[in-house]
Amino acid sequence: MALSLDFLSLPLLAAAALVFASVLAGLFSARLGFSFLLVFLIAGLLAGEDGPGGLRFDDFRLSFWVGNVALAVILLDGGLRTEQATFRTGLRPSLLLATLGVVLCAGITGAAAHWLLALDWPRALLLGAIVGSTDAAAVFALLKNSGVRLNERVAATLEIESGMNDPMAVYLTLALIGVALSAQDASQAGVLAWLQSFVLQFGLGALLGIGGGWALAELLRRVQSRFDTGDGVLALLLVSGGLAVFAFTTWAGGSGFLAVYVLGVVVGNRAKQAVAPALAAMDGYAWLAQAGMFLLLGLLATPGQVANTFWPALGLAVVLMAVARPLSVALCLWPFHFTRREIAYIAWVGLRGAVPIVLAMFPLMAGVEGAQIFFNVALVVVLASLLLQGSTIALAARRLGLALPDPDDTAHTRQVFGDFALAAHTPLSDLCAFYNLPPPADAHLSTAQWLTATLNRPPVVGDAMRLGNAELSVREMDDGHITRIGIRLLED
Repeated sequence: MALSLDFLSLPLLAAAALVFASVLAGLFSARLGFSFLLVFLIAGLLAGEDGPGGLRFDDFRLSFWVGNVALAVILLDGGLRTEQATFRTGLRPSLLLATLGVVLCAGITGAAAHWLLALDWPRALLLGAIVGSTDAAAVFALLKNSGVRLNERVAATLEIESGMNDPMAVYLTLALIGVALSAQDASQAGVLAWLQSFVLQFGLGALLGIGGGWALAELLRRVQSRFDTGDGVLALLLVSGGLAVFAFTTWAGGSGFLAVYVLGVVVGNRAKQAVAPALAAMDGYAWLAQAGMFLLLGLLATPGQVANTFWPALGLAVVLMAVARPLSVALCLWPFHFTRREIAYIAWVGLRGAVPIVLAMFPLMAGVEGAQIFFNVALVVVLASLLLQGSTIALAARRLGLALPDPDDTAHTRQVFGDFALAAHTPLSDLCAFYNLPPPADAHLSTAQWLTATLNRPPVVGDAMRLGNAELSVREMDDGHITRIGIRLLED
């Protein structure tokens, strides 16, 4: 008797056809300016129980498992591509955004949820924590494919923040689930327990990430020097090693998300020659993780249930994008002398993706009363964020004047840096005399020294300062030092 393999072939056919159609649709949507990830989420919704596909899927445990693994792969890929030099300008502001910023954003959003959705305070703050952090998958993917070259300060802050704020969001979510289950405020002992858990998760995550990254970097360098390995083998070593550290750290009580991101940063900078050829394959793994995660989460959602809370959830998304995120970003970046345009752009690119939906599964699995509302609201917030913010990343950068020119685009280069350029060591006094500019009090400095001192922050390409009727801008840098300066003469 022939063995029937319908149980294998039919689900495989449906899954492959769904991914294939989603990728094709995503290519067209990207040309129109819409998020590639949005297509996968919508495809899952259409194929789901309430869509034309009619597929019934309600396995939250499988979705939770797939979502965590996919996020670990995405964070690993993002860490591998994070240059150590970017920490010069992006580390301190990113750390504040990824910790205090997440708490502030979650608190403001929670207050809005208490009013809009009539939730009690423990559950309202829990919902704020679920949707309060930006999503590494969305930020990494959309910045890479936006076609816009941002200045180092903005790009580094966004990338490092999105890679580091997931652990804080997970910690807040788990802590507030405990409060929601107990239905009472935390006591002093509870606060101490929270602090101990915070130190354990972040300390262990950072420690195991650094240690695992150092060991994996040494292994990759030895493997590449002794064996004729293909790029795919190196990528497979990276993924399996990263997931092993992620799983072990989580099992030990630390933050696996922080550990796998830190591991990626360490490996990417300590073993550049071994990692570089594997990045193309890693890009494929990351896209597969994103596609699978968004498709699965779309299948898991039930639009019929989402409709019951659609308008309050949409109002919450507006508060998150227009109030909570901008206010928390402004407060966190104020000490670092970011410009208003940079703060506005970083606030707008606070993209929400799969992370809020994955976090919304935590209270469902923990048995929090009425937990389905978290999942429904998170879905609306993600859709609104990808539609509004994800489709305007490039436009916002250009409108705010933060898009740096392509080196081959002469017209845009002159528009940004001006028509004239000079060496950074040119004395400012000579420059002022030549262009008839008012000499500042510290005119004895070189032009580069004056720019650095006046900016009052680590300079990056694109930074500019006004001097009389001229604008001096940082045109080229080498190893953190200004090497060439652009001059634009302005009308009085």
